[in-house]
Order: sequence, then C-alpha cells, then structure tokens
Amino acid sequence: MSINVGRPKHTPASAGTTVTVTCVVLIVLLIVAVGHPGSPVLDVAPLRNADKADKEPTAADSGSGSRVKVFSAYFSKLARERRAISAPPRSRAPTGPVESLSPVDLFIAVKATGKYHRQRLDLLLETWISRNLKQTYVFTDGEDEKLRKRMGAHLINTNCSAAHNRQALSCKMAQEYDTFINSGKKWFCHVDDDNYVNVGSLVKLLSHYSHTHDVYIGRPSLERPIEATERLGTTHTKQVRFWFATGGAGFCVSRGLALKMSPWASDGTFMATAEHIRLPDDCTIGYIIEALLGVSLIRSPLFHSHLENLGLVSDIRNQVTLSYGTVESSRNTVTVRGPFSTNEDPTRFRSVHCLLYPDTPWCPSLQRH
Repeated sequence: MSINVGRPKHTPASAGTTVTVTCVVLIVLLIVAVGHPGSPVLDVAPLRNADKADKEPTAADSGSGSRVKVFSAYFSKLARERRAISAPPRSRAPTGPVESLSPVDLFIAVKATGKYHRQRLDLLLETWISRNLKQTYVFTDGEDEKLRKRMGAHLINTNCSAAHNRQALSCKMAQEYDTFINSGKKWFCHVDDDNYVNVGSLVKLLSHYSHTHDVYIGRPSLERPIEATERLGTTHTKQVRFWFATGGAGFCVSRGLALKMSPWASDGTFMATAEHIRLPDDCTIGYIIEALLGVSLIRSPLFHSHLENLGLVSDIRNQVTLSYGTVESSRNTVTVRGPFSTNEDPTRFRSVHCLLYPDTPWCPSLQRH
C-alpha cells in the first residue's frame, strides 16, 4: 500500500534529465574553481559578461533542455578561453631536410645603434659576419664611414631615432621587413648586435622547413602568451593573447609567411601596427603572425638571449644563436674553453668562433692553452 504525500511523481526520463543538468553544473563549477591540473587559473569574469548565448542560466530559464544548452555553450566558451591561455607554442622536432638551403638563401638582419658600433659591430664583423657578409645586413640609426667601407650597401642607415623605445625599434623593423621582401631571399632572420649567429646550424635548422610554407621559429622569453589591448576604432578595445619570439635571441620567418604579413608590415605599415597595440617590434611580429594570421610560433631551444643563464648552454657547436650580458655585476656568457682568457675575450664570441672555425687566421693554436 502506498501513500500519496502530494509530491509530483518523477518518470525515469525526467530523473535522467535532472541528473544530467546537475552533472554539467558540478563539472563547470569544479573547473572554474580549481582549473585543470598543470594549467593556469582562468579569470572567468570576462566570460560572465559575454553575449546572451554564453551567460550562466538564471531562475527565469524555463525547461531542462534550455538549461543544458546554455551550460553546454558556456562550457565550450570556457574550454576555448583556457586553450588560448595555456597552449604552448609549437615545438616539433623536424624529421629530416625538406629543402636544399645554403647561406645565400638567408637574409640576416642585425639591429644596431650608433653608440655600439665600435663595441659590438666590430666584434661581429671580426667573427661570424666575416664569413657571411653576403647575406647579412646591419640596420642602424646613423652613418658610419668606417663601417661603410667594410660593409658597403649591407650597412643600412635607417635614419630612425637612436632611442630604445617602441617607435624607434619598430622603425628599424619596418625597414628590415621591406628590404627582405625586395631581396627575393627565402628566409628572413632577425638578430640583435649582441648575438653570435652560427650560420651553419641556422641553415641546417631551416632546411627542415619549406620557405613557401608558414614558418615562424624562435624562442619566447616569457612562459605564457603576452596579452595586449587591441584598439577597435576610437572607443572600443579587445584583449588579444599571443606568443612571440624575442628579438634578443633572434627569430626567422619564411618568405611564404612574410608575404602574408604585407597588409600589416609593408611600406611602413609595420609602425602603424606597432602603435595599434602599443608593443615593441618583436612583439608586433608575433601579433601579426599569431593573432592576425593564426600561425603558431615554433619554439626552438637553439636560439639564446642574454635573458637566460647562458652558462647552462651546452653543445655550443650546434646552437643557432648565442648572446652575452651582465647580471648583478657578473658576466653572463657561455662557458667555452678556447684560446682566449675571459679578460681577452669577455663575450666569449672569439673563443666560440675559433671553436667553429679553427682555421681563422687570428685564432691562436689551441695547443697553447
């Protein structure tokens, strides 16, 4: 005998629907509260202000079907946002050469400034540029008769400001891009005047990719995507997230991809793009490629900047770029045994060069040390 207490009866179907909705609610709340193991915590405040299709359900929602639909849309939105934040750059090991390359296929742009011509550029011209002058172009901010005699048309006076600010840096990068496009070469590679470039390793790396494909390769200096404010007209803005390869370690862009950058980079438009997001030159490259063109950065551990502990770099012969700097009054350089003492060779670039090219006339015999 059963007693009716006035509660509505539940059919198996309605009970199943209730359980389904409850599970979805619990999953959403759990992910919002604790996130996925190993992923950064997502600030969901912007999601709550999304359009109506993505809002959380309210008491006014009618029918379990609509609640499930709203939660499903919200969950999808959440997943997309989390992937945008946590997804690392591509880092794939090439399986083998896909293209025959030689150094003459490269366009290596060195960003420089007048006050460091003697201190930095003379060292580069003595070392790696001495063997790669045909594919190397120095972009600086003033005329230098001594350098002009050594480099000829490969020294490019941009007439940009010598200041180290966004406008000056993007001014030089704009001319680097245009000069590369006009050169007809296959790869655009940018480095700074405190980088040593092992061109042999660079050619070996790039030969694993086709210059006609979309390739953007380098090393990020941050452990997460950078976030920038994109201005939409005069009153609206939008937040964008993207990875970028730091110019301090160097990066390369295939010709196929560089041509696609043209609407935001050619004929001086690069400077306008940099102002649009108010970020420096290397960040702007990443913005155009990742945020606008949707091409992911390929991370390579073979590029190095002064922002890392260079003493930990090993296998010097196979690295693509090296750098040097000073950290808390201590030298930050690669550790390499060579024919020069640290006083004779504080950057270690001469020692690296003699390791790679022992036949260089000014390299002392290693037997002496």
